Amino acid sequence: MKVLVCGGAGYIGSHTVYELIERGHDVVVFDSLVKGHKAAVHKDAKLYIGDLRDREAIYRVFKENNIDAVIDFAAFSLVGESCNKPLTYFDNNVYGTLRLLEAMNRADVKKIVFSSTAATYGEPKNIPIVESDPTEPINPYGETKLTVEKMLKWSDKAYGIKYVALRYFNAAGAHTSGEIGEDHSPESHLIPIILQTAAGVRDHISIFGDDYHTEDGTCVRDYIHVTDLADAHIKALEKLNRDNTSATYNLGNGKGFSVKEIVEMAKQVTGKPIKVLTESRRPGDPPTLIASSQRAIDELGWQPRFNTPEQIIATAWKWHSTHPNGYNDK
Repeated sequence: MKVLVCGGAGYIGSHTVYELIERGHDVVVFDSLVKGHKAAVHKDAKLYIGDLRDREAIYRVFKENNIDAVIDFAAFSLVGESCNKPLTYFDNNVYGTLRLLEAMNRADVKKIVFSSTAATYGEPKNIPIVESDPTEPINPYGETKLTVEKMLKWSDKAYGIKYVALRYFNAAGAHTSGEIGEDHSPESHLIPIILQTAAGVRDHISIFGDDYHTEDGTCVRDYIHVTDLADAHIKALEKLNRDNTSATYNLGNGKGFSVKEIVEMAKQVTGKPIKVLTESRRPGDPPTLIASSQRAIDELGWQPRFNTPEQIIATAWKWHSTHPNGYNDK
């Protein structure tokens, strides 16, 4: 299968490209490189550099390649930044995917796997969260992803574009080879910040709020390894090929760990001291997010292989300890 991966130079996108190629698929990557890294793109993938909002640029990819299906990771994804720059997020995340769907319809490509998020749920009513729970985002990032999910639903009805939306929880870890990993600028994700502190790149890690209604007062999250996420995207493509029906799935490990617990685990994995400072809460952070992934397990045949935070942190540490400054394409 020839797969177009939008945002394939980014963190989760690049890992998915690696998995696709390892399984024998042809891959075309489209990425602006605003957030992604050229060095993260697999050498056997064909790379187009462009902005998804450029109608002709993305359509040219379809014209020049016999694309069978699309995986869309192209989005800004920082919760705090989205609260300060909501229009930027709607412009990039929603308008970009709108242009992509237009190009797909024009090129008669009818299958897409969409990178969504647990942020679509907002403050969850139940733990663990199931796909039928209310979607009431509390930050613009989650709202943009939910808006795209709605666009997908109506594009299915109108144009027959079948989709799988994957709402995943906290992506973490790195490729087991240590060749690619997580490198955002600025970095806002917990585990890489902790490991940058362990590597001496940062002086400390900040915990944003220790007064949440959780066991130790810090936010609780469900961490899922990036390669397990990549596997789920490929299984979602296989589902679309198998039954040609649209669906939405949660992706997580089904267990929650607090910020303080993750810091302690990182100390054990790295053997390094990690200085911690406590600051005030950030806007848009729910206290607890834990997934029920039973639907994905039952319907996709998906099963996470990295089941513990220690396993996930160990792969991330292999990347960060050998790439303390991330990729060399900055």
